Amino acid sequence: MAQEQEQPRKPRSGWRTFGLVVWTTTKWLFIFGVTGALFAGGIATGYVGALVKDDPVRPGNELEAKVNENSLTGFVYFNDGTTPVGQLRTDEDRRLVDLNNIPQSVIDALLATEDSNFYSHIGVDYKGLGRAIKQKLLNEEVQTGGSTLTQQVARRVFLNLDRTDSRKFKEILLAVRMERYLSKEQILAAYLNKMPFGNGSSGYNLYGIKSAAIGIFNISDLNKLNLAQSAYLAGLPQLPSAYSAFNGKGEFNAKGFNRAMSRQKRVLGQMLLTGRITQAEHDEAIAFDVKSSLAPRREKAYNTFPYLMLETEREAAEILALKQNPKLKKQDLAKSENSEIMENAREQLLRSGYRIYTTIDKVIYNNMREIANDPDNFGPTSKSKGPEQAAAIMIDHHTGAILGMMEGRDFNIEQMNYATQMTRQPGSAMKPLGAYLPALEAGLVQPASVIDDSPIILKDGQKGYHIPMNASKKFYGLVTARDAFNRSLNIPALKLFIDKVTIDKAWEFTRSLGITTLQPEDKGAQTGVIGGLSKGVTVEELTNAYATIPNGGKYNDPFMISKIVDASGNIVYEHKQAPKKVYSEQTAFLMTDMMRTVISSRNGTGRSLSSSFNAYGEIPIAGKTGTTQDYGDVWFMGFSPDVTLGVWVGYKEQKNTLVKASQSRARTLWSEIMNETVKDRREIFKTKEFPKPDGLIRATVSSVSGLLPSSVVRSSGLLTTDWFNKKFVPVKVDNVLGAMSFIKYNGVNYIAQEGTPSDFVYTKTTIRREKPLGELMEEIKKAQSVMPSEYRRPLSAFVPQDADDEAPSLLDPRRDDGAAPAAPTNVSLEAVDGAYRISFSGSPQNDVVGYRLYRSTAGGFAKYGDSILSGDSLAFVDRSGGFGTSYFVTAVDVAGRESGRSQTVSPGGWNELPDTQLPGGDSPQTDGVPAAPSGLSASGTGTGVMLQWSGNESTDGVTSYQVYYSAGNDGSFQYIGATANTSFEYVAPITTGTFRITAMNATGESGFSSAVTWSAS
Repeated sequence: MAQEQEQPRKPRSGWRTFGLVVWTTTKWLFIFGVTGALFAGGIATGYVGALVKDDPVRPGNELEAKVNENSLTGFVYFNDGTTPVGQLRTDEDRRLVDLNNIPQSVIDALLATEDSNFYSHIGVDYKGLGRAIKQKLLNEEVQTGGSTLTQQVARRVFLNLDRTDSRKFKEILLAVRMERYLSKEQILAAYLNKMPFGNGSSGYNLYGIKSAAIGIFNISDLNKLNLAQSAYLAGLPQLPSAYSAFNGKGEFNAKGFNRAMSRQKRVLGQMLLTGRITQAEHDEAIAFDVKSSLAPRREKAYNTFPYLMLETEREAAEILALKQNPKLKKQDLAKSENSEIMENAREQLLRSGYRIYTTIDKVIYNNMREIANDPDNFGPTSKSKGPEQAAAIMIDHHTGAILGMMEGRDFNIEQMNYATQMTRQPGSAMKPLGAYLPALEAGLVQPASVIDDSPIILKDGQKGYHIPMNASKKFYGLVTARDAFNRSLNIPALKLFIDKVTIDKAWEFTRSLGITTLQPEDKGAQTGVIGGLSKGVTVEELTNAYATIPNGGKYNDPFMISKIVDASGNIVYEHKQAPKKVYSEQTAFLMTDMMRTVISSRNGTGRSLSSSFNAYGEIPIAGKTGTTQDYGDVWFMGFSPDVTLGVWVGYKEQKNTLVKASQSRARTLWSEIMNETVKDRREIFKTKEFPKPDGLIRATVSSVSGLLPSSVVRSSGLLTTDWFNKKFVPVKVDNVLGAMSFIKYNGVNYIAQEGTPSDFVYTKTTIRREKPLGELMEEIKKAQSVMPSEYRRPLSAFVPQDADDEAPSLLDPRRDDGAAPAAPTNVSLEAVDGAYRISFSGSPQNDVVGYRLYRSTAGGFAKYGDSILSGDSLAFVDRSGGFGTSYFVTAVDVAGRESGRSQTVSPGGWNELPDTQLPGGDSPQTDGVPAAPSGLSASGTGTGVMLQWSGNESTDGVTSYQVYYSAGNDGSFQYIGATANTSFEYVAPITTGTFRITAMNATGESGFSSAVTWSAS
């Protein structure tokens, strides 16, 4: 049955077999294909993954933040708030614009040439990519590029511009991701605000469509761009450096412009091809003259206003740094440990699109720059010193706002801002701040107070002592504070600074006026008030300190930046005025009035401004000069009721000194700046006079004490009337005048010794000084004895001009030697202007008080005229003598002893050595002059020269030896002293000289000894 049921198999048909083979082959091919694809995909995925593994997957909010982040161009404005100074220093000029403010013509031109499928692709345009590959392979004329706008934004925001597979894959992935989180409008706006457009007419690199429209066509309203200009701009981002119509200096670049025009035509062609414009619009745009619509060349602000832009940048960065680091103070920012803070603030300032509003008045600033740029306003440039430099600042002292600056002469020569960054010695310009203002405020002095302009001896670590001098090398004696201030006398200021105010309190007061450059070592600066500071002051701080005076004693911080606004219009910083009362209005008025007479007074150091300031008499002004030693720096600080202007002139290196013609340059420049300001900004000068507060009174006081006048003072007419703070009007009556008898010696009044004859003693009303000159001269002698010889001066150099009127306090220091003096020698007579002049050489004895003249009469000889004091001019004048009159001279000592008479002289030429007795009974001691001394030698002592010689024979009757000196070793000798010994020390700062000696007896003087020459080398 089983066998019966088995059936033999039928053979397969040929078609069935073929189908089976095909199916099997296809199946395995599919399996192998899928496997190969998966394997290739894995390889590709691994390759791409390796390329982008270091690029993070950014969240959407980070993508959006980075795309919207821009380095924006900042701008600086003058004080009107609208006139630009220029844009802040940066390589980029970028200005943001909203998409809805961009005309459709720009968008159409951009999309037509850069990304025609922008609104439909997902970040990558495969059609566009394929088209770009085809154009590249076939080298077609029109090259549209394969990157979408999204890819270009991704590349510019997140990646670099290198041409690698890695960068390209990262770009594609970023573009796709950006399309997920950002709208098309956001991406398009980012592109139009970020992409480069080449150089503008000022030379800046342009970023973003708005900067491009302004920089290339001078069009700030984008809706005013026509189609030709829109197409021109849209074509630039592809190759901005090659298509730039301007170079880095803002000069026209013909080659770049021609390339850009070719590119514009392609853009217009694409717009026509894609239906975005009509043929008529195309043709009209082609026909437009683009070149004629280009922006005119503009200088960069750092070329036009280089000083001002850099100063604004510096100050604005400081403001941002302090705002971000409130624990720091302004002076802390200069410390090296804070340099990174300042650098970060500066970087933030330059890239954040800030609008900085300054207080600078453009007209005033330009005038000051023109004055600085005019070489006729300065001396010639020195080969060794360089050009004269100058700096100035004008401040509205009511607010502290800086209206104008002269930062230096030429930015191309010197970039440092001399007005704000340089420190220099202020010279006498420091006197009001460190001496007069604090003294006035404390009631230690008033304008009519009397200060003794007599020497002051200061200790000096190097030379033992220092005796300061006035600039005139004179001492004026008892002067009022106003007169001392008018003349800018050093000594009264030093006495106020050291003795009255005291140095510590003076510097404390000065710091309250905004002077920050005082150093700890200035506590010992005894001459600091006349400029002897360790560091000095800046023009800005010194000017602003002076600004407190016309501002009634109120201090305002000086400021140049009034407001900083960020790119979104938010106020980041705004100056807040915070005036601080430093001293009273009464003190401010008194100081102002004293500074006013610096200009109006005949003796004022600022007198020249009364003629050089054109509005003098119409606009009230006051001021103070300042000069450092040897005219290394000169200053003038002055003000009207509305503005304060400070000027400095000098050289870059402080060691260099100004030539004579330039020593008044600060005053000249002050007048020029003020003259221009009055001419162009007259409305600034609205206040007609300096304000006078209550609490002031005019009072008459003694001009020799500053106290209430006594009856003696009134009868002597020694009165002065001036302003006083009512709180400090003197109540004490003057008691410094009184009649006294005295004798003068070395220019100083002394009490005469008992035996001194009355014809050498004067009696008159004298003035008692706080420090008697006799005591002062003794102190100077002692001080000079330990000072190096080159710093010594003769005592006569220290005698004040009013020494004749001083009441003596010490006895005449000359000691009686117990013998009559030698007779005067070298008596001669000459006729001068109808009179006879009888000249002679003085007697050598140190106790001689003076000389008498005897004239012949019918009965012999008699004393004639007033006696002459030792130290005065050794000559008598007789206006009544006749042709036959004869004369001789005698010497008198402190004890009243009179010498023998000198030789007799007469107009007829008859000279006689008489042997008759003098009217006083004395007779000649010898019959002949002595022999000349011999054996003269000289040696250095360290402080001068020691001379020694052999004494004369006793038969010569020598009473003294006279010493003569020739400074030039030229045979011209002058008398320098006498001694009774055979040695003599000449104390003087000399390096060489020739000496001779003569011997004296009662008969006369010997001939010269042999000469000896001494040299320090």
